[in-house]
Amino acid sequence: MGMTMSQKILAAHTGMERVRPGQLIEADLDLVLGNDVTTPVAVHEFKKTGLTQVFDRKKIAIIPDHFTPNKDIKAAEQCRLIREFASEMGIEHYFEVGEMGIEHCLIPEQGLAVPGDLIIGADSHTCTYGALGAFSTGVGSTDMAAGMATGRLWFKVPSALKFVLTNKPRPWVSGKDIILHIIGMIGVDGARYKSMEFMGDGLASLSMDDRFTIANMAVEAGAKNGIFMVDEKTIAYVKEHATKPYRVYEPDPDAVYDEEYELDLSTIKPTVAFPHLPSNTRTIDEVGEIAIDQVVIGSCTNGRLSDLRIAASILKGRKVKKGVRVLVFPGTQRIYLEALQEGIIADLVEAGAAVSTPTCGPCLGGHMGILAKGERAVATTNRNFVGRMGHPESEVYLASPAVAAASAVTGKITDPAKL
Repeated sequence: MGMTMSQKILAAHTGMERVRPGQLIEADLDLVLGNDVTTPVAVHEFKKTGLTQVFDRKKIAIIPDHFTPNKDIKAAEQCRLIREFASEMGIEHYFEVGEMGIEHCLIPEQGLAVPGDLIIGADSHTCTYGALGAFSTGVGSTDMAAGMATGRLWFKVPSALKFVLTNKPRPWVSGKDIILHIIGMIGVDGARYKSMEFMGDGLASLSMDDRFTIANMAVEAGAKNGIFMVDEKTIAYVKEHATKPYRVYEPDPDAVYDEEYELDLSTIKPTVAFPHLPSNTRTIDEVGEIAIDQVVIGSCTNGRLSDLRIAASILKGRKVKKGVRVLVFPGTQRIYLEALQEGIIADLVEAGAAVSTPTCGPCLGGHMGILAKGERAVATTNRNFVGRMGHPESEVYLASPAVAAASAVTGKITDPAKL
C-alpha cells in the first residue's frame, strides 16, 4: 500500500521508510511558529523546562500580528514578553511593527516554508503552507513550547481525501470560491483529522495566491492539513523566495484515500458562506437581498497582492456606498509597498476605503473593525462563527475579494459580474 504526500513527508521526518494512518510517530520539525496571542503561553511553558536555549534559533518564527499594533496595555505586555524572549534566545525570525506581516502571508514571502517541510504553528491556519507542498498544521501553545525545546513533536498520521481539480475557473471565481464550495460540499467536519490533498490538471489555472487561500481554509473542513502537488508555479515561487533547500514529495500511484472528489472548476460560481459556519454556503445567484454595514478585505486568507488588485479593479472609478465601512488589510509590508507602487492603495482610498497596516485585527474581533449588535459584514476572512467579528448578534458573510468589493459599491452582497 502506497503513501500520500503527507504520509511521505511525515515518514521522512521520522527516518522511517513508511508510516500508516493512525500510527503515532515522533518527527523532526523544520519550523515552529507562534504569534502574540499563543506565544506568551508557550514561553511560560518553555521556561518550566529549565532550558536556556531553544533547539535551533533559525527554525523558530515569532510574529506579533493579532492584536498589533498593540491595541491595549495587555497586548503591549504580551508583545514585550515575547520580544524579550526572542532577543534572549537569539531567535532570528522575529517580525514586529515596521517589518511585520500577517504570519501566514509573511512566512512564505520570507522563504521560511518550502516543499517537503514539516511545520507546526500555534495558530490553526498554519495549514496555509500546504500550498507549497509542505506538511503544516496548527497546534496548541504547549506543543509550540515542546517544539521550541526539542525540535520534535508527536503526530498521529492522518488518512487523506483526494481532490482532483479539472478545467479552469470562470471569470470572478477564485481560490476562495473553490474552497468555500468544497467546505459547503463536505461540511465543517468532512475532513476531520485528515489530509486534504489537491492535484489534477486544474492546478495549472490556479495562482499561488489561490492555492494559499485554499490550503489556509482546509482547517475549516476539520482537516489536519491541506497540501498541493508541487508544479512549475510552485517551483517558480520557491526559487523567488526560498532561503533553504527543499524536497518534492508526490503521492504513490497506489496511495490510499478515504474519499476521492473530482471538481470541474469551470462549474463553480462565486460563493458566499452565510452565518454562522463556513459550510453554510450559497452561490451568488442564491444570495438574495442582504444589506451590509461593513466590508473587510485582507487577512491571512485574502490579503495578498492579487487580492488587493482584484478589489481595486472593481472599486477604481467607483465609490463605496454611503454608510458602508470598507477596511483593507494588506498581508505584509512588502505587499503594502507593492500595492502603493502600483497605485492600488490610491484607487482604494479614492473609492472610500480605509487602508491599515498589516494586522489580523478585525478577523478575530480583536480591533480595527469590530461589529455592533445587528450589523452585517462581508469579509474575505476565514471564519464567520457567532461573535467572531464582534457582537454575538452581528453577522459575518465570507466571500472573495471580488464579491466583497462589489458589495462595497452597492451596499448589499453583489455579484461582481453584474456591476
